[in-house]
Amino acid sequence: MTTWSKSSWRNAPRIQMPDYPDQAALNAVEEQLSRYPLLVFAGEARRLRKHLAAAGRGEAFLLQGGDCAESFEQFSSDMIRDTFKVMLQMAVVLTYGAKVPVIKVGRMAGQFAKPRSANMETIDGVELPSYRGDIINDLAFTPEARIPDPQNMMRAYTQSAATLNLLRAFSTGGYADVQKVHGWTLGFTDTEKAAKYRDLAARISDTLDFMTAAGVSPENAHTLRSVEFYTSHESLLLEYEEALCRQEAETGQWLAGSGHMIWIGDRTRQPDGAHVEFASGVQNPIGLKCGPTMEVDDLKKLMAKLNPQNEEGRLTLIARFGAGAVSDHLPRLVNAVREEGANVVWTCDPMHGNTIKSSSGYKTRPFESVLREVREFFGVHASEGTVPGGVHFEMTGADVTECTGGVRAVTDEDLSSRYHTACDPRLNASQSLELAFLVAEELSERREKTSTQAAG
Repeated sequence: MTTWSKSSWRNAPRIQMPDYPDQAALNAVEEQLSRYPLLVFAGEARRLRKHLAAAGRGEAFLLQGGDCAESFEQFSSDMIRDTFKVMLQMAVVLTYGAKVPVIKVGRMAGQFAKPRSANMETIDGVELPSYRGDIINDLAFTPEARIPDPQNMMRAYTQSAATLNLLRAFSTGGYADVQKVHGWTLGFTDTEKAAKYRDLAARISDTLDFMTAAGVSPENAHTLRSVEFYTSHESLLLEYEEALCRQEAETGQWLAGSGHMIWIGDRTRQPDGAHVEFASGVQNPIGLKCGPTMEVDDLKKLMAKLNPQNEEGRLTLIARFGAGAVSDHLPRLVNAVREEGANVVWTCDPMHGNTIKSSSGYKTRPFESVLREVREFFGVHASEGTVPGGVHFEMTGADVTECTGGVRAVTDEDLSSRYHTACDPRLNASQSLELAFLVAEELSERREKTSTQAAG
């Protein structure tokens, strides 16, 4: 067995990563980044692991959401604020439904690299290398733009630092006041088409009113005015990850300083691959995407490599199969986890298995398919007697038209009006909040059934 180091991934097979034409320029950027301050700290990562351990036991619930791929061009404080705002709204609704704390983890401050299904793409007969996210190359369809540029890592670092700075200010500066957040949610339910969610919103209002009457209010309870908010991204570009990986002096443990939680994608989860090798040695919570091609033997190998001490909160399995396919794949993976006695957090990514091409030519995701996969995920866990620990959405606080359906009934014809994503379609603010209401109903029903069975 070889000893892990932050660069041992370089000796393993690598895929979905760029070949930089200027090695000297790449080396210079890596050396410069290695001297920069970490974006997150070991204590924060350990705290998140503790919260995720609770989610694995059913004592908390994970809400992970944010951009498909962050953009340099679209970066703004308003964009960060709006996504943070809708995640807070979703969390309040989910907390009421689940009756447990909701862990808030954004796909933010580092989600710049994207795996692609093909190395090349063709437009109007012209073939160029695929766009792999702003941290690697540019979206513009020109030969120059598609050359991997290591300087993009410096811009990604700077944008991530600015994003984290604002998120920390929002989290503790009063913007997260639960009364204020619920007031925004009531605005959503005031619309005629969202009337069916008013009852749940009214019950949340009654609960907050009771707490205030009992003397528990944002004015005298710090926990009602602030939140813990964590960041996450796919650790795809390993040169960037290694440059920001540091050893903690007190414990000797290594930390991926680029984000609180990192995950391994469904395309890069080879047990002997570079991405698994890197993630195996850092103390951060690790996510692992599990798609239809995940084999039981591979899952067992991955759990053994990524969590050899079987620690709670260390490994989150992110199921992504597509509506109608969950019962074909999830039960065998649940059984594999049970056979190994492994501690994991099960979450549902209902986005990636439900991407289709609309009649208007745009990639989209039907809201109904997203919801169906979530319900199937809960159904399998109910049948297996296991814990559905969270949900994972590609979403934005902006009023985009990228996914069809929802109470505002985005149609195929509407997609072109505000289709702004650089990669995959995202739920907009209204769709995200509606989904939170529907997931809250699932959580509430599950809780009531569990209570009834326990009483019987």
